[in-house]
Amino acid sequence: MAGIEDLKGEPVPLEESAAELAPDLTAAAVDVVPPALVAQSMGQYMRAWWVRVRGGDAGVLPVVLALVGVSLVLQIVSPRGLFLSPGNIVNLFIQSSVFIVLAMSETFVLLLGDIDLSVGYVGAIGGIIAGNFVQPGLDWPWWIAIVIGLAVTCVIGWIYGLIITKLRLPAFVVTLAGFLFYFGVMIILLGASGSVPISSTVLVNQEFLYGIVNTNIDPTLGWIGLVVIVLVLGATIWLRDTGRRKSGLVAPPVGLTVAKIAFLAGAGIVVVAICNVNRGTFLPIAGVPWVVPIVLAVLGVWTILLERTQFGRHMYAVGGNAEAARRAGISVDNVRTVAFILCALTAGIGGVIYLSWQGGISTNINGGQLVLYAVAAAVIGGTSLFGGRGRAIHGVLGGLVIGAIYNGLYLLGLAIQWQLIATGLVLLAAVAVDSLYRRGAGGVARA
Repeated sequence: MAGIEDLKGEPVPLEESAAELAPDLTAAAVDVVPPALVAQSMGQYMRAWWVRVRGGDAGVLPVVLALVGVSLVLQIVSPRGLFLSPGNIVNLFIQSSVFIVLAMSETFVLLLGDIDLSVGYVGAIGGIIAGNFVQPGLDWPWWIAIVIGLAVTCVIGWIYGLIITKLRLPAFVVTLAGFLFYFGVMIILLGASGSVPISSTVLVNQEFLYGIVNTNIDPTLGWIGLVVIVLVLGATIWLRDTGRRKSGLVAPPVGLTVAKIAFLAGAGIVVVAICNVNRGTFLPIAGVPWVVPIVLAVLGVWTILLERTQFGRHMYAVGGNAEAARRAGISVDNVRTVAFILCALTAGIGGVIYLSWQGGISTNINGGQLVLYAVAAAVIGGTSLFGGRGRAIHGVLGGLVIGAIYNGLYLLGLAIQWQLIATGLVLLAAVAVDSLYRRGAGGVARA
């Protein structure tokens, strides 16, 4: 049975490939295949991982270090050390949720080396439509209102895809036109009042939309949900890796599988424990905000799509080298069109979250700033502006960095201009790291 190739291009059986490559994890070897596939122990994995880091492929390490560094600095300088207090961390999760979802939205087109400059207003339109359908006089079921709003954003993405692939126009120009066009459409949808408000005191369906961000899961149910999620995901990871080993396929070492499950459980325990701390002043407020599992669900679905499906592999192939992908039989136009549909759909989810967070949407929404934050979050998280490299988790990490800057500077009482300056400097550093990595890798982007 054929497997991976050795360094000379000769085929290596899968049963033997890992064992033969593992003893000598040189820089050349780990450049051919990821360390998780050739290492037979955690020690070998860590040595191979370090070789890749020294070669410029640090993965999410830079953004994780940046997030830790930003958090520590803001904790030191914030009044009374409020930044890392349980109440503010929950606020950080909530404030970052819009940035995170919009960053995941932008990731789909950045993977192809394109960009969507209109996600801020496209997402707003999805939120406005959902909000309009739960107003007095209509009061449609909240889930139907959301589906209609997201369906409209999918149509917008589909139109983008058709224009870009059929007319061969640059995505930058098409989405810049969309930025202006949908800004005008948004104003028309908002009508004379200039806003679409929702609250928890008018109608039941408005209460559901408002509660996406502003209500919490019961603390006991939060712990139960965490146990179920860890058991399901842990069993899935374990069975998948074990099955690959039994089938003679390359698989990560057992220690790495255990470490993944342990990290998943540990991170979940920390998040739930922090959210379950009473953060109310006059009335008790505790529990995980509903928006947190919603964002994690979006992350999970898009991670599976990008990393576990044929379409995801096609996206990375097109982003890495569109002409080579076309010669391999991949429909580049279809991949690009679907990418813009998924981008617009995810932006619509972000718009619904924004609607809930702000208790409505008005003409005061700054779609231009939102799209800049979305692109910045995706790139800061590790997605390449040049295409071919990026993951959904990059949007989460980058969104948390943006959210931390936004939240921390607000606590310091600094004006918006300082938030923009700080974000711009972090973005510049992230793009510089990406450029240096590509230069060191010979211009070949890795997913």
